[in-house]
This record gives sequence, structure tokens and C-alpha cells, in this order.
Amino acid sequence: MFARNQRYESKNCPFCSNKHTKKNGRKLGKQQYQCLSCKRQFLGGTRLNNQMLWTEYTQGKQTYKQLADKYHCSLKTIQRRLDKVSIEYQIKRPKRANIIMDTTYFGRGFGLMVFMDNATRMVLHYAIVSHETNSAYKQGVDYLKVLGIDIQSITCDARRGLRTLFTSTPCQMCQFHQIQIVTRYLTRRPKNIASIELRQLTLTLTQLDKAAFIKCLDHWYLTYEAYLNPSSG
Repeated sequence: MFARNQRYESKNCPFCSNKHTKKNGRKLGKQQYQCLSCKRQFLGGTRLNNQMLWTEYTQGKQTYKQLADKYHCSLKTIQRRLDKVSIEYQIKRPKRANIIMDTTYFGRGFGLMVFMDNATRMVLHYAIVSHETNSAYKQGVDYLKVLGIDIQSITCDARRGLRTLFTSTPCQMCQFHQIQIVTRYLTRRPKNIASIELRQLTLTLTQLDKAAFIKCLDHWYLTYEAYLNPSSG
């Protein structure tokens, strides 16, 4: 039986789920508690919610450290809870998917490689990587196939040799990276009229369908054919 002068409360410990906790002062303006089982301290009102953590991690792009600081717990606790949600998501994955895959870096040597379904915007798989490599993308796609997902198409960045790895699946470079490549050659402020109009046409890539864009590109080429091939004039 616990002593009456100790303020024990039936508040679950976020670390071990034990209900035997006691008030232990205040921190950051909030009530602080101590678990009598694992002896760890936590703040009231900041109980971890696995689904909320997953949303903040995948959509809010919060790192493990940012989440750990926010909820006043360890990195291992955050990782363990996110891994649990990841396993739950495996059951809800669609049977068919059009994959968008890319890597976002949150610091040197720490990147998050994400495989997302374009239709549902659901993260189907993710991996923490130190470097973005073609082999890591290949492993991610193979993993989704093992789960039974029928991959209809793949959209990826402009990494050399990446699209050639997926010969049996339609694979295209994302439009953002296509625009970046054109900008690399034309610059953001080209000087001559042919380059200016080509850049303007490039910026409509996300607004036009394939047939309309090809028609506009052909028109641009015919307009400036003499400029592009001065020796043939």
C-alpha cells in the first residue's frame, strides 16, 4: 500500500505504461511526474500518440531529435513508436501504386528516403540513409514488390542510371528535376529571345499534358530553327 502523503496518481507512464506515478514538481509551466516503476520523469499533457508522431514525422518532416525534444523523451522511444506505426501501415497499403520516391536530408549523413503512393499520398515505405544511392532505391522498390504491391509506375529524380534499373516498370524523371536541368543550361535569366521563350515554355511543363507540350515545343523549334542551325541557312 502506498503512503497517503505521497501524491500517487493513475497516470500512465509514456515509457513503460505503468500507472503508478507521482507528481514531481513543475517544468516549463507543466506538471511533472515520476514513474515509480522505471523512475523516469515526464510532463503531464504531453502523452505520446503514435499516430500523431507518424503524421509529424512523415508529413511535418520532423526529425527524431525534434520529436524527442518536443515530447521530452529519448530518441529510442520515438524510433520504437514510429517503427510500430510503420508495421501497422503495412496492413493498409494499397494493392496497386504509382510510386514517387525521393530523399530529403536533415543534416550531413542523415537522410530520409521515402516511397509514396501518388494517388493516396500515403508513405508506403521509408528508410534512413547516410547517402542517396541507386541500390538503396532498388532495395526499396523490391521490398514493396515483396509486400505484394503492384507498382504501376515510378517517378524519381535525375540520378544517373537510376531509371535503367526498372526495365519492367514505366519510370520517368519528375517534372521538377526536368525543369532544374533546363535551368542549369539556360540559367534563370537567359539573354537571347530563343532561350527566354524556351525557359517560359519549360515552366509550363507541370500545367500541360504531353501532347500539348510537344506541340508547343515543336512550334518553338520551327520558329528558331535558323538560330539553332545557322550553318543550314
